[in-house]
Amino acid sequence: MAVFSDPLSKPYARLTGIFYLLIAVFGGFAILWVPSQLQVAGDAGATMVNLVERRGLFFAGVGGEVAILVAEVMCTAMLYFIFKPVNATLSFAAALARLSMVGVMAGMLFFSVAALGVAEGSLLPSLANEVRAEVATALLYVHDAGVWVWQVFFTLHLMVLGWLVAQSQRFPRLLGYLMIAGSAGYLCDSLSAFVWPDAGGLALVTGVLLALVSLAEVGFALWLVIRGQRTV
Repeated sequence: MAVFSDPLSKPYARLTGIFYLLIAVFGGFAILWVPSQLQVAGDAGATMVNLVERRGLFFAGVGGEVAILVAEVMCTAMLYFIFKPVNATLSFAAALARLSMVGVMAGMLFFSVAALGVAEGSLLPSLANEVRAEVATALLYVHDAGVWVWQVFFTLHLMVLGWLVAQSQRFPRLLGYLMIAGSAGYLCDSLSAFVWPDAGGLALVTGVLLALVSLAEVGFALWLVIRGQRTV
């Protein structure tokens, strides 16, 4: 396909930006909205009922996560070739970090499917309903906890990508510096959720950094789609 033949062209950059934006759209749906509709905090029984009675929404969420994985693979490969001329080693490191994140995200899906199987009784059918609800909820927790793992890899990816953006002369330096500055927000979020859940100061810092890096990522994706990339 011709669009994939020239990583320094504007059509190539625009397609990369589309994949980046698709990740954001599907992520908002599958990672944020769907769980908020199915999981009831502190009520394993209600969560199990939602999984069984709203399995269509559950599978839509799984489908959204699969779509994220596909878009991530394409985006990762295309970003690697865009920034390879800037620094081949760091571009490859950024790609490896992002693909490591994708691997964790793929593994998380097994726990989602297992949770539905337990809730419906196709897995561990001899369990009492109360126990089944607790097991299904625990499996969903493990799935969600995977976010704390992949965010570590994504922190590394964004730090390196931000440097590449800033040094490329093909994109606004400010976007790269914002990526670098805000990338630690993902790592802080993992630490806040798992290591120091009661640290209010860390949660505040995390919120600021995540807002910063989200602005940078969306801005970068929109720049790719709208402006493409400058010719150096």
